[in-house]
Amino acid sequence: MYHIPGDRTRPVLLLPGMMQDVEVFIVRGNKSLAITLATSGYDVWALNPRGVGHSRKHVHLNPDLDSKFWDFSFHENGYYDLPAAIDFILERTNERQLSAIGYSQGNTMFYVLGSTRPEYNDKIKVMIALAPICFLQHLKPLVSFFLTMISIIGNLLRSIGVEELLNDNSLLKPLFQMLCTQKGIGYELCTQGILFVVGDNHPNELEPEFLPKIFVNYPCSVSSKNVVHIGQVVLRRKFAQFDYGPEQNLALYNARSPPKYDLRKVRMKIAVFLGGNDGLSTTGDTELLRDELPNVVDYHLFSGEKLNHLDFVWGRNMDKYLFPLILPVLTKYD
Repeated sequence: MYHIPGDRTRPVLLLPGMMQDVEVFIVRGNKSLAITLATSGYDVWALNPRGVGHSRKHVHLNPDLDSKFWDFSFHENGYYDLPAAIDFILERTNERQLSAIGYSQGNTMFYVLGSTRPEYNDKIKVMIALAPICFLQHLKPLVSFFLTMISIIGNLLRSIGVEELLNDNSLLKPLFQMLCTQKGIGYELCTQGILFVVGDNHPNELEPEFLPKIFVNYPCSVSSKNVVHIGQVVLRRKFAQFDYGPEQNLALYNARSPPKYDLRKVRMKIAVFLGGNDGLSTTGDTELLRDELPNVVDYHLFSGEKLNHLDFVWGRNMDKYLFPLILPVLTKYD
C-alpha cells in the first residue's frame, strides 16, 4: 500500500482495476487522481491488489513457487484484503471512517465487502465507484464472447497448474508492450485490437504518445481464478461467489450453486460515475447495480465526452471532466 501524507482527518483509499497497480493513479503526474487529491489536502492511500507488483509477499507462500498463493479472486480481495487495508489506515490515522474511490474491479471489492462483512459499511464515509463492474449482462456480443473465452482458457490453465497470468516472465507482456508502442501501426493495433473490449478509443483522451508510459507496468499479474470468476459472472448473469462445481459448492456453501452477493446489505454511501462509451461498465448493467444498491447518493453518466473504460484513470482530460465532480462529493461527506 502506498501513502501520500496529508490531513490525517481526511483519509481516502484508492483501488485500481484488474491487471493494474496503483501507478494508474499517478501516471498523469499533476493531472492524476492521487496527486489531485493530495494537493487538495487529502491523506491519500492506494492499495495494490494481491499479486501485483510489490503485493507479492506472504508469511509462508512464495508466489513464484506456490500455486496456493494464487487461490484468490475478487472475492478474497474484498473479503480479506480490503478490510485489512481499511483497518490499517484507520488505526494509523486514528479515524473511525475513511472515504474510498474504486476503479473498475476496484469497486467490485466494496460490493463484496459490504455484502459479506456488513459491519464495514459503517467505516466508509462514501465510496466513489468509477466505471463500476458488478453485473455483466449488457455487454456487446464480441466483448461477452471474449470474456467467456478468457474464462475458459483460465479454467484450462488452472487444470494444468497455471495459477498466475501475465507475470514478468510471461511472453504476452513484452508482446503487448512491443505491439502497442510500435511507431505508425502500434496505436491503432493496440486500441482497436488488444484494448477493444474497453470501448471505442478517442485520441483526445488516450493519445499515441502516452501509450509507452502505460505499458511500462501494464498489464500486471492476475490470478487465473479471478479471470474465471469474472467469466462466471458473464455466463451465469449473476453477481455471485465463485462456482466450484456442485459437490464442492455443497461443502462450502451448503448449496449446489454459489450464493449471490446480497447488494441490499451494501449500506455505504455510493457515488457512481460511468462513461457513455464504456464497453465493460455499460449503462444497462450500471442501472441494474444502481437499482440493487440501497444508498446511491450520486449517479453521473458522461454522455457527451464519450469516455471509455480506461479513460477514468488514463484519460488526459479527467482533471476537467471527472475530478471537479469527485472533489465536491468527498467534501460533502467529510
